[in-house]
Amino acid sequence: MAPAEQWRTRRARRLAGVSWVRRETRADGSPVRFVADELLVLDDHFATARQAFVEQGLAARDVIEEGDVPSGFRRVRVPGLDVARAARRVRVQAEAAGDTRVAAGPNHVFVATAFEHAGAYGPPRPAAPGRLTEPAETDEQVGVLVLDTGVWLNSPLPKERYVADEPSDGDADDEGVADGDAGHANFVAGVLLGRSRRVRPRLMKIVDTFGVCRETDLVSGLRQADGYQIINLSLGGYTLDDRPPVLLTAALARLLTTGDRVVVAAAGNDGQHNRPFWPAAYAGTSAPWRRRVVAVAAHDGRRICEWSNTGTWITVAAPGADVTSTFVDHDRFPDGWARWSGTSFATPYVTAAIADALPAAGSARLAAEAVLAGADRRYGRYTGLG
Repeated sequence: MAPAEQWRTRRARRLAGVSWVRRETRADGSPVRFVADELLVLDDHFATARQAFVEQGLAARDVIEEGDVPSGFRRVRVPGLDVARAARRVRVQAEAAGDTRVAAGPNHVFVATAFEHAGAYGPPRPAAPGRLTEPAETDEQVGVLVLDTGVWLNSPLPKERYVADEPSDGDADDEGVADGDAGHANFVAGVLLGRSRRVRPRLMKIVDTFGVCRETDLVSGLRQADGYQIINLSLGGYTLDDRPPVLLTAALARLLTTGDRVVVAAAGNDGQHNRPFWPAAYAGTSAPWRRRVVAVAAHDGRRICEWSNTGTWITVAAPGADVTSTFVDHDRFPDGWARWSGTSFATPYVTAAIADALPAAGSARLAAEAVLAGADRRYGRYTGLG
């Protein structure tokens, strides 16, 4: 079995053992994953949702209201609910009434975008120590919010150059990664610090030990982004009927229509063509803030990686194959450095470039535009950073 297929199989096996994850498999065999029994719905259409529950033989007393959602939305848990069926029922009636919004959807499950299969090279491999940039003066630093896994403390990543909300540590398995969690944030941060002396990342854990997070987890993390101009999201996933995620759309609309912010998001590693991978795929929507989302595909220096997702919504390509960065100190990684692949690691390459351009540009939006305008290389049909 090829390394990519081994990694994909391992991930699927782990997710199959997570009791709260459900899946709907498309005709092409690709899954959409979401939280069991949970529906996210606009307040305006909650009455229709209740009708959908009754149609499934579920009583009103079975409906449990969950919290942690923005005003105007409901998050409900109904044991035994066919979530996809209920969401489609609400959407159809909402659209018939002339509401063009996505009225309801599952609480989607997203994954870190090296966890899928880590590109053509499989799991992270030991590497000789690389080099990080020298830090800029404090007043020249640019804060970047990285929503990712926990940070493994035993690592060559310099502790004084990042802020971690919830560090991780523990025993690693045979691949040097504890339950798929440890090391991903370290690697992303290492790419940032290896490319930019200005970046000071805040590494916030929203991805759990299985390498996954819920839509509601991501939305909660984005609520902490008000003090940051650049947000790095090396994660994402697919959605029911490829429609934009209900809560995530509202959260990004609030974040990107106020203040000066950009989101840099990974395109995903499934080799899919034109299937939207969210949140990166917002760059290809009609949302008025779409140009503040930078969707990053991976190239190998010559062409787009065969495992990188592509589509009309891709903004730019960046190096994502066999990247060297900080990882975790472990028996299999004696120097704490690794080589790994994925759009997860192409994404911070672009984030670092935007951070470097920000002081001269004067705003995150203009910095992103400057970086994209300066991407004069071509990788297939996409411009890219080399």
